[in-house]
Amino acid sequence: MRIIHFDANGWRARFDDGFDEESVGRIACALGLVWGGSHPGSTVLVGYDTRHNGKHFAELVAAILAGQGLCAKVSSTTCPIPALGWSAAHNGACVGAVMLSASESSCEYGGIQLRGADGGPVSSRFLAKVERAIPTRVPRARGSFAETDVVTAYEDALVSFVDADAIAAAGLRVVADPMYGGGVGVLARVLDRLGCDVVRLHDEVREDFAGLHPSATDPWADECEQRLVETGANLAIVLDGDGDRSAVVDERGRLVSPHNLVPLVMRQLMGKGYTGRVVATSSSSERLMRQADYLGCPRTRVPVGFERLYDELHDNDVLIASEEYGGICVPQHLKERDGLLAGLLVVELLAQEGGTLSKHVRAMTSELGHLSYIRKDVYMEPAQVESMRIILPGLNPASIGGLEPQEISHADGLRASFADGSWVLVRPSRTLPVIRANAEARDASAASALLSGALSAALDALANA
Repeated sequence: MRIIHFDANGWRARFDDGFDEESVGRIACALGLVWGGSHPGSTVLVGYDTRHNGKHFAELVAAILAGQGLCAKVSSTTCPIPALGWSAAHNGACVGAVMLSASESSCEYGGIQLRGADGGPVSSRFLAKVERAIPTRVPRARGSFAETDVVTAYEDALVSFVDADAIAAAGLRVVADPMYGGGVGVLARVLDRLGCDVVRLHDEVREDFAGLHPSATDPWADECEQRLVETGANLAIVLDGDGDRSAVVDERGRLVSPHNLVPLVMRQLMGKGYTGRVVATSSSSERLMRQADYLGCPRTRVPVGFERLYDELHDNDVLIASEEYGGICVPQHLKERDGLLAGLLVVELLAQEGGTLSKHVRAMTSELGHLSYIRKDVYMEPAQVESMRIILPGLNPASIGGLEPQEISHADGLRASFADGSWVLVRPSRTLPVIRANAEARDASAASALLSGALSAALDALANA
């Protein structure tokens, strides 16, 4: 019997090594026991992306949930996870949703992700409860389920969130690249409805993803960047496999970093009249905090993990919540990340203000100041990572990279910030045998010195423990 363990993003495994009917069925049974025990008869939505046998696995999950007394409904088409979450949040009878997707992982992987009644993530306590309820065998009981459209109303919501008239008048050419994932068809249709001249790329169902990893980063975005230059498009929107994260490519064919994308989206939301706090994880760029100050928004940093961001949303005073990798949550739309909405807000920005995307990024850099962001992962033995988890909260170096820390926080490993706005973070991964290190400073050399200094201090402490 395979041991199944959830991480913060759910559960995933290779199709040739564990992602099969038995494992999926056991998880579905556990979900039925937990959701059915607390909310008998409630609705659970089940979605799937373009991966191998996605619809088959979704129907298996739905049949088992229905066999345990829940009202299970399967998406009538492949869908991005924000569409599934949005549909759950707007269905008063819905207790949660199950997405068959391995997000940015390659086509060899299948996965299961969970959403709560408000479309946001389920808690770690909920995941632990489901893990404990996983049976040793797949139950035989099956029930009937229905199909439902989780995409159309979501597309309507996206169109209504942005200035459709301004976008239609601008006549922008946009490359839509869902990377063969759950956003296939959806992103292009929305852009078409908004009056854009849409160039479609990787926008059909293809189980092998043509060798792509559906991750909205280089080098996987290289082909999109080339297509943009070839077609003379104004920008491109690249989605990851499940559509909760996106990236944009400027008119020169250059990927805009998430550290620049988030402040742009923040400013666009303020221009639309939205207000509130800016919430970011401890590994997010200082550019977000500077933009918050520039726009007069309160700001909050939380430890890494979207669950920590999600906790802040309950106060209903958040403008935007974002993570290091570019996942953007606009809670007025959905209490989860939505890569499609983030991309559309950039389209709206260009339509309303004109100019090029690179020009807007340069203007923002001029306002906020240039910063260089670097990251490094150090792989260790699991026991060493656990030791580091204990050591870092007691580490208070007087100097890092030749600079004296202005502030040290141990809320998430060791994070030191300095008078010039630079910072460095060293933290153990919660799910992998890895120490993650991030630094940001005025230039790459200064950031590298901070990162090397912080890692040296941490590794010295480990060696002397």
